Amino acid sequence: MLMISIPLATLLLSTWLAPSKRLWEVITTQSLIIAIMSTAWLTTQEINPFLNNYLTVDEISSPLLVLTCWLTAPTLLASQSKLSKEPIPRQRTYIFTIIMLQITTLLAFLADNMILFFIMFEATMIPTLIVITRWGAQKERMLAGTYLIFYTLFGSMALLTALLYFHETFGTMSISLTKSLFVDYTLSTCSSTWWVACLVAFLVKMPLYGLHLWLPKAHVEAPIAGSMILAGTLLKLGGYGILRMNIFVSDSFLPLAKPLIVFSLFGVLLSAILCSRQTDLKSMIAFSSVSHMGLVIAASLIKTEWSIVGSMVLMISHGLVSSALFCLANISYERSNTRTLMLLQGTQIVFPLAAAWWLLAALMNLALPPSPNFIGEMSILVSLFQWSNLTLILTGLGIIFTTAYSLYMFWASQREHLPTHLNSFPPMQTREHILLTLHILPALLLMLKPTLMF
Repeated sequence: MLMISIPLATLLLSTWLAPSKRLWEVITTQSLIIAIMSTAWLTTQEINPFLNNYLTVDEISSPLLVLTCWLTAPTLLASQSKLSKEPIPRQRTYIFTIIMLQITTLLAFLADNMILFFIMFEATMIPTLIVITRWGAQKERMLAGTYLIFYTLFGSMALLTALLYFHETFGTMSISLTKSLFVDYTLSTCSSTWWVACLVAFLVKMPLYGLHLWLPKAHVEAPIAGSMILAGTLLKLGGYGILRMNIFVSDSFLPLAKPLIVFSLFGVLLSAILCSRQTDLKSMIAFSSVSHMGLVIAASLIKTEWSIVGSMVLMISHGLVSSALFCLANISYERSNTRTLMLLQGTQIVFPLAAAWWLLAALMNLALPPSPNFIGEMSILVSLFQWSNLTLILTGLGIIFTTAYSLYMFWASQREHLPTHLNSFPPMQTREHILLTLHILPALLLMLKPTLMF
């Protein structure tokens, strides 16, 4: 634990103490070192899962912890071009807020006690809200922040009540202790309400289609760092929470989950169709997240070995690919000052290497074999098909529309003729190529050993 906590404390100090001329280089280098050190978590859960009485690393949390640490450096790299023009105190405040957001997310994934997890789960909202409302580019950012807060608080009150009820009944909130505790319920109105209360906060966070209205607004109004962290790690808190609550919820609740599984699959299809008619690039990528997370919700509720493996793999790969897509959207936006697809067409002529990055990210997003997205989706589809043969219709249509909007996104933003209003395009910087390499290379390397995420 000290191996990571000491560098993180140093990182927070460096934000205020580093010389202003070398601020971004120092912080980015330190966060890259922390990311490399965090890969040790992929092996430690087998040897010594308990760090102390309150924090633990196991096979579910370790890949998500590594993902959170890994995305810190790209987040800072992506923000550098816009923020470096602002006064130094504001730059330091921005970096400090981003690092605090990543630390609270790490503590949420590390928590062994569900009440501690709940506190950290809620604490992530404060830095997210500050980033969106303070550094968002448009006037609607305050409304986006309001949506985010009210949707999250609505689900969180129910979750806190459910956790207090469980603690009152069984006397513990420890995840590791509950694994050895046999918990069974008779289905009644009270227990059914408790089951819904356990899940609603995580379904809002994922988000489930129908509870997703805050996400496109937050993504469109957020600066690039906000979008990357939202897509990369914060949505994963919802999936992680559902997997953790599965320990507390017995299999007797599985009949209750049937309508929810079917609805989430309809959500996959509907959000994929909605993607196909978006005109804003960031909004399209945000709706694609809703579509992918619908599959994770369905898989997490089925609770078979294959479904849990699939949901873990899909969460990790989605974190990398979706974050890369937001980076590419930001690169286009910084040069053209627009996110409208019709006004971005033809940029492949000017930036052929950027078009190659777009193609790689789009193909991974549509789950082309043997990408990690494909491995995750295939595992989920197999478990869904075993659960019910009829799910093949919904998932099949979902895959068709996912392929359609991913290819449409690439074609609309890269192909055709360059618009006449775009007179000058600054060349792509080495920093931006490094940024995209940090996203795409891990996803390509995971194809060689996907068991790291199992």
